[in-house]
Amino acid sequence: MTDTPKKQMAFFEKYLSLWVALCILGGIAIGHFFGASMEALSKMEIANVNIPIAVLIWMMIYPMMLQVDFTSIKKIGKRPKGIVLTVIVNWLIKPFTMAFFAWLFFDNLYSAFIEPELAGEYIAGAIILGAAPCTAMVFVWSYLSDGDPNYTLVQVSVNDLIILVAFVPIVALLLGITNVSVPYNTLVLSILVYVVIPLVAGAITSSILIKSKGKEWFTDKFLPKLKPMSIIALLLTLVLLFAFQGGNILSNPWIIVFIAIPLIIQTYFIFFITWFSGKKLKLPYPVCAPASMIGASNFFELAVAVAIALFGLQSPAALVCVVGVLVEVPLMLSLVAYANKRRY
Repeated sequence: MTDTPKKQMAFFEKYLSLWVALCILGGIAIGHFFGASMEALSKMEIANVNIPIAVLIWMMIYPMMLQVDFTSIKKIGKRPKGIVLTVIVNWLIKPFTMAFFAWLFFDNLYSAFIEPELAGEYIAGAIILGAAPCTAMVFVWSYLSDGDPNYTLVQVSVNDLIILVAFVPIVALLLGITNVSVPYNTLVLSILVYVVIPLVAGAITSSILIKSKGKEWFTDKFLPKLKPMSIIALLLTLVLLFAFQGGNILSNPWIIVFIAIPLIIQTYFIFFITWFSGKKLKLPYPVCAPASMIGASNFFELAVAVAIALFGLQSPAALVCVVGVLVEVPLMLSLVAYANKRRY
C-alpha cells in the first residue's frame, strides 16, 4: 500500500509572506530615500484615484474574475447547507465581529497610543477588509485541506455575486456606526470600478476564449499563465503603498504589530465559528473545510482598492488592509494544518 502524496503549495505561494515582508521593507526604504519621487507618483490621480495603483489592482482582480462560473449557481439546490453557512458567516457575522474587534482595540485598548481621529481610520480599514470574503487564495487553501474543488467554486462564485449588492451597504452601515464620514457615491464607484467592470470583462473574455479555444485550453493553458500576474501586481502594489506610507511607519514602527493583533483574533474567531457550525450541521469535511477558509480569509485586493479610494494612499485605513495581506498567509497555513489534523 502506497501513501497518498502530501499536497504542497507552489514555491512562490508557499513563501508569499516572505515576499510580502521583503516588498514592505523595500517599499519603506524607497519611500525614505526617494521621498520626492514618491510624492510626485502619489499625485498621479484622476478623480482621487491613483493611476499606477489602479492599474496594479486591476491586474490583481481581473484574473480572479475570469474564474467565476455563473453556471455553478444552478448547482446550489443539490447541497445548500454549505452555501447557506458560508453566506451567513461572511455577510451576517464576519463584518460585524471585525468592526467589534477593531473598535475594541483601536478605540479602547490602544487609546493611549493612537489619537481618536487616526483610530477611526484604522477601524474603517478593518471594516473594509472584513466585509470582503476571499475569492482567490481560498482555492489554494481548499486544495491543501482536501476540500471539494467544485463546491468551493460554487461557494466563491456565490460570494462574488453577493459582493455586488451587499458590500457597499454593509461597509456604509458599519462606517456610519463607528462615526467615520464616508461619501457613499465614492464607495459605490469603487465597487463598480474594481468588481463590476472586471467581473463583466472576465465573463466576456472567458466566454470568447472557451468558445474559440475550448474549456481545457482555457483552464490548463490560459489561466495558469495569468496567475503570476495577480501576485506580481500585489507585490508591486505593496512596494508602492509602503513607499507612500514609509514616513508614518518609521515614525511609529509598532503600528504594524498593533494592527496585526485584532486581525489575527478575527481570523481564528471566524474560522472556528464556521468549522464547528459546519460539524454541527453535519457538513461533509470537504465542504466544511473550504467554507471555514473562505470566512477566515479576505478579498484583500478589493479592500486595498476601496480603502485607497475612500481615504487615500497614505491613510491608516489603507495600511490596515496592507497589513492584512502580511498576516493572512501564515495564519491560513496554520488553519490548513489544523483542518488536516482534525478532519472527520
